[in-house]
Amino acid sequence: MLGYKRASVFKHYAPDMPGRSRLEERFTQPTLWDAFLGYLQINGVAVPAHHLNRDVTQAIAPSEEIQQLLIEVYRRDTLVSNICERLVDMDEGLQEWRYRHVKMVERTIGVKTGTGGSSGAAYLAATIKPFFPDLWAIRSRL
Repeated sequence: MLGYKRASVFKHYAPDMPGRSRLEERFTQPTLWDAFLGYLQINGVAVPAHHLNRDVTQAIAPSEEIQQLLIEVYRRDTLVSNICERLVDMDEGLQEWRYRHVKMVERTIGVKTGTGGSSGAAYLAATIKPFFPDLWAIRSRL
């Protein structure tokens, strides 16, 4: 739902595993970011159609075009910019949780292989990235 979509995740779930069909369904549905872009459009922001109609099975990629729109939103619409900030708050909180998870794993197993054969803490550290990259990219331009 937050947009961190990877088709490779399905290899960890057998086709008959409970919950897999729900996961597959969710994978094909729009993300929170897609809903937010629709909200911007409803509130008078001219979001380009290719962003509104993107392939929702793909991860969210930063867009200079969207960043320019967001800068204008911050400059002219306090209500919508406050919603942007709530998304940033949520994103930051999730990144903080992931960071604490990495530190707990490092403290517990060090650099040993993680569950499922992952590289452990190194893999987890690589997951500390924003769900809404455009909202982070504009920080220095506001």
